Amino acid sequence: MIYDQASFNSLNNGSIHNLKAAFTFLSEQPGVDESRLGAVGYCLGGMFAVCWACTDDRLKAIAPYYATNPRPLKAVARLCPVVGSYPDKDFTTSHGQKLDVELDRYNVPHDIKIYPGTKHAFFNDTLKDIYNEAAARDSWERVLAFFGEHIGAKAEG
Repeated sequence: MIYDQASFNSLNNGSIHNLKAAFTFLSEQPGVDESRLGAVGYCLGGMFAVCWACTDDRLKAIAPYYATNPRPLKAVARLCPVVGSYPDKDFTTSHGQKLDVELDRYNVPHDIKIYPGTKHAFFNDTLKDIYNEAAARDSWERVLAFFGEHIGAKAEG
């Protein structure tokens, strides 16, 4: 099978339907508060997180790493809050930049950061020539803080 980017970043990708079904299953489990669920994804998984969140308002925050954008791009108007991390030497860099502009346009809370001197998969500590410890640590701290702010503890009341 030949890789077809257009079919992967479609909002109708079969994987998005599978993620929604998995979310439904997870949210029905004892002890799971479905109002406090988000998604983190890397590369293709990051793109799936973005596309999924464009079509499912149950996600409360997402953290795509080096992801491409959905088609059509205007679908990001429906996104939940986004904390995105992108390398500056990669085909996804421009996607992160475009996502930042579009999220500003649609007033979607977000924190998009391009990490200077990094490459695709900078978070993967098994790839010693690509892994960037400083960027990985900073990006994960941003994800935790952002998720804490946007998902946080359930209010008692």
